[in-house]
Amino acid sequence: MKAMVLYDIAPIETSPLRYESVPDPVPAAGEVRLKVSCCAICRTDLHVIEGELPRQRLPIIPGHQVVGTVDALGPGCRRLQIGTRVGVAWLRHTCGACPYCLRGRENLCESSRFTGYHESGGYAEYAVVPEDFAYRIPDNFDDLSAAPLLCAGIIGYRALQRSNLQPGDKLALYGFGSSAHVVLQIALHRGCEVYVVTRGENHRQLARDMGAAWVGERAEDMPVLADSAIIFAPAGELIPPALRKLEKGGTLALAGIYMSDVPAMDYEHHLFHEKNIRSVTANTRADGRDLLAEAAAIPIRPHITTYPLHDANRALQDLKADRIAGTGVLVMRPEA
Repeated sequence: MKAMVLYDIAPIETSPLRYESVPDPVPAAGEVRLKVSCCAICRTDLHVIEGELPRQRLPIIPGHQVVGTVDALGPGCRRLQIGTRVGVAWLRHTCGACPYCLRGRENLCESSRFTGYHESGGYAEYAVVPEDFAYRIPDNFDDLSAAPLLCAGIIGYRALQRSNLQPGDKLALYGFGSSAHVVLQIALHRGCEVYVVTRGENHRQLARDMGAAWVGERAEDMPVLADSAIIFAPAGELIPPALRKLEKGGTLALAGIYMSDVPAMDYEHHLFHEKNIRSVTANTRADGRDLLAEAAAIPIRPHITTYPLHDANRALQDLKADRIAGTGVLVMRPEA
């Protein structure tokens, strides 16, 4: 099969992913193999490639927003069948027996393993995943529309839960990439007002077009205090101004897997009046199932930009430079 392979961490500007022929993966016991249709790109892929996350397995095939059709079953598989359309997300294994797993908090399992990080992912024509960690894709999503939901959507959904947003509340979003543009649609469907702070004009225009109540470049200019807020940008310096623009008793969720250092804060101005800061760590499978169900009911319509598989380096360079409005999606198709 053709795949984009990472052999060593390096800046994405150096195009470190190699387009190569590699052996087709074979599903082990309890695993299914997908013939991949497409795979959305994610800022977490950049964190893996550029070494902002601790180095794990190398070489590795990145990608953890994978959509495809089951074409092979490993021994013991019973839930899925050949031909079932499924998605693969970041979380791909937990122990199932630790206190976190037993309390419904498997996202905190010490034995967690992740797609495109510990095991090869979806920047390839075929991928394998444990059957229990594959998601059935609702029929009202085509493959391209489903792919961004499998991390951007799921993590955005968990961040929304962690932000304690209630129907009719005011929500502030910091950064308007793939996750935020999904969250905005969910929040609007719940009757909320959404305020967006983001630095790129193409992102600001997309937020306006999608129905944000206000869009700007600086938190200080936001005309209201928010009841809930989510920071998607991996920028710790956004935390103090986001807290200043939060109502008493409000909650700020930090959605990134990586964030730069947080500057010193003043207790009275940033944290007093029972303001809450809540981090977000990966997701549970229940998050994935719930997000897909709500996204199908709304329905969510992701904004996507497609790239052929062999252009994964360029796609990620565009992501890093904020040139993509919405989500970039790699499509498994022959080279032109």
